[in-house]
Amino acid sequence: MLFNSLFFLFVFFPLFLLVYFLSGRKIKNLILLLSSLVFYTWGEGIYVLILLGSIVVDYFAAIIIESGRRKLGLYLSLCFNIGLLFTFKYCDFAFENINALFQFISGDPQYSLDYLNLLLPLGISFFTFQTMSYTMDVYFGKLKASRNIIDFACYVSMFPQLIAGPIVRYSEIRDQLENKAISHENFREGIRRFVEGLAKKVILANSFAKIADDVFNSPVAELSSSWCWIGVLAYTFQIYFDFAGYSDMAIGIGRMLGFKFPENFNYPYISRSIREFWRRWHMTLSRWFRDYLYIPLGGNRTSASRVYFNLFIVFVITGIWHGASWNFLVWGLWHGLFIIIERAGFQKMLNKWPGAVSQFYAFGVVVISWVFFRSPDLAYALDFLQRLFDFSTGNVSRNSYLAFFHVSPETLMLFALSILFSIPSVHFIRKKIESIYDSEQYRKLLFVLNELIYFGLFVLCCIYVSTDSYNPFIYFRF
Repeated sequence: MLFNSLFFLFVFFPLFLLVYFLSGRKIKNLILLLSSLVFYTWGEGIYVLILLGSIVVDYFAAIIIESGRRKLGLYLSLCFNIGLLFTFKYCDFAFENINALFQFISGDPQYSLDYLNLLLPLGISFFTFQTMSYTMDVYFGKLKASRNIIDFACYVSMFPQLIAGPIVRYSEIRDQLENKAISHENFREGIRRFVEGLAKKVILANSFAKIADDVFNSPVAELSSSWCWIGVLAYTFQIYFDFAGYSDMAIGIGRMLGFKFPENFNYPYISRSIREFWRRWHMTLSRWFRDYLYIPLGGNRTSASRVYFNLFIVFVITGIWHGASWNFLVWGLWHGLFIIIERAGFQKMLNKWPGAVSQFYAFGVVVISWVFFRSPDLAYALDFLQRLFDFSTGNVSRNSYLAFFHVSPETLMLFALSILFSIPSVHFIRKKIESIYDSEQYRKLLFVLNELIYFGLFVLCCIYVSTDSYNPFIYFRF
């Protein structure tokens, strides 16, 4: 079930809200848990058992840790969750590469291990990391094990952030599970945040998807350098507004229900370095790898060579976390390489450069990385990169069609809006207006205008949803 579907917007979510707010305080978590399981089962069917298995295993693993058998409980949690990820996400990828290796060594093209051909359960990369963070926090003494399985199951399966984050830690919402901040103001703020995310997804991300798909679904030989740049820039904005839009909707729904989820994006495309980019992009994942992988490996408290090795490991796993493909591994290594270069001394140079120059550098590195992320395979990505810097014309007829289809006033406006909303311009303008018209009368007028704008934006989004055939979120496949 998608947040940006008419069924969710006008059937599931209104009915859920009605039952949720009519129910007593003591059973709200149970209502949220049952609704979340319905939400997940709606799209995944029998795979809901995997989610339930993760809940049960990690609930008891934490209790085992707290009972004194610390390593047993931790290993139970890690082996179960990593085993789930390997089985459903990486097993066939491993078999594919083993087959290729043995075919190469033996010269027998018929050698082949049978693939499992399992479907990837939605959200498995997110809820496994979420539950592992819980057991590790209990193991390191940062958290007491929950004895309320309803509250814990609600934390793991909460539908607003179940499928694609943010990755929420139990310590961040433990108190909120017992005492929710339910208020008219939080509900209004949640609606606004949800509408902002919905607009990012259905108006901006989906529009860019059509451009990016048209370019990346074409043979590289038929594309000129200019259209390769248009395609990768379109994907650059698509993936940002797609993922940030989902996070905004998740945070907005959480706020409506009385929860405050951690932020996941903070205008990453204004970063002045790749290190800063990862403090602004998918922030909850970055913090997860920092706290549960980088620091346990030794972090930056060791020798320079060991720090670089730690960063290398972190970004290898970051790449693989996103998918079982050599493309994602190269994407992770690309980011890790530049972070190591910056840490080795390049950061000092970046700090001396004008802001616009360092931002151009960071944005350029990120844009190039998205070629690996979006391409169907590594060979296509390398050919695409070569074509980016090859200013020959490509297939004239194909590029004429692309020129007619893409370079239009609507597309130029789309890029202009995306640049505007990729920087904190709206927040700046809003604060400026509020400071100029600082009176009770104007505040009431601005409030009414603000609500009308959000209502109009929601109606526009519904029109887009009802007419647009492209809806899936990019990060659902991770």
